Amino acid sequence: MVRNKGARLASLAAVGVLAFGALAACGGSDSDGGSDGGSGDAAAKGKVGVILPDTTTSPRWEANDRPSLEAAFKAAGVESIIDNAGGDKAKFGQICDSMINEKVTVIMIVNLDSESGKACLSKAADAGVQSIDYDRLTLGGGASYYVSFDNVEVGKLMGTGITKCLDDAGKTKANIVYVNGDPSDNNAALFKSGYEEALKPKIDSGDYTLVGDQSGFWDATKAGTAYEQMYTQNKGKIDGVVSANDTMAGGIIARMKDNGTAGEVPVTGQDASTEGLQNVLAGYQCGTVYKNTNLEAKTASDLAIALISGDKDAAAALATGSVKDSETGKDVPSALATPVWVTKDSVQTVIDDGFAKAADICVDEFAKACTTAGIK
Repeated sequence: MVRNKGARLASLAAVGVLAFGALAACGGSDSDGGSDGGSGDAAAKGKVGVILPDTTTSPRWEANDRPSLEAAFKAAGVESIIDNAGGDKAKFGQICDSMINEKVTVIMIVNLDSESGKACLSKAADAGVQSIDYDRLTLGGGASYYVSFDNVEVGKLMGTGITKCLDDAGKTKANIVYVNGDPSDNNAALFKSGYEEALKPKIDSGDYTLVGDQSGFWDATKAGTAYEQMYTQNKGKIDGVVSANDTMAGGIIARMKDNGTAGEVPVTGQDASTEGLQNVLAGYQCGTVYKNTNLEAKTASDLAIALISGDKDAAAALATGSVKDSETGKDVPSALATPVWVTKDSVQTVIDDGFAKAADICVDEFAKACTTAGIK
């Protein structure tokens, strides 16, 4: 459950979360995916350690979150260590131990699952290190704060998005399927609760029939296989697909190309990845949820500074919302940014924000689609 104590963006803007124009990426990376951020002129007296989860469930972690975090920490004058666990729980634990041994003041994690995340946060608490769950809430972990997007709203955008796409296609009656994220990821449950809520009136009325509901585990191949199974079970009678992210949507669209239905059956996504935006422009994917990681990174940086400085008022001004930890029943103070639904007509806004590059999107078979959409 997500609750707000005030208007999210208004409160975030009040502490400078929306001012990203002058930020520039920094820091060098080593072969293991780690990087050290430099210090500014007015560096806070402390160090932040960040553990990213992998490079496969979404390209955002290395393509967007790492540079956004590096830029935010450098601009704030905060020393930082950013490393990636590469999807390996043992490595995740090793990185956590190393950061605690290096005397980080604040540790920020994107967990691989709640069990490994909880182990890290427990060690941090024992060492007197304050913690921030970044993007994913660690159930039972007891993080000091949570910085993310409103993930229920992310799911709602997928639900309303697929409805709009079906309406535009003239399909008032439809068979739909869900391809959900990894069950071990709390965000996947939040996304699903959002699109279930958004689609409930259509399903209850009988306009839509849910004919399949499987996990794609944030994996393109597994998502494609799950979709193919549901497609076969329903003898091809699927009119819309709620896919919980762009990576999985890509795997589903590949199967649709095989059976000749790509572009005919609307598919949702999330992350505004290069592949996702290409599929949106080509008409294979009806939309994607855009989460500007600069919002998350700047908020996380500001919160880390507040924790390093012991400024409880500044931390409270940032964490104006709360998210309930379903395992402990406690509300975790949270700073939640607002996601945006992006369609073919609004892809340019993602590029204008600097989140994606036209040069990466408008290649090969997608060049013509970019020209048609006026992408520059």
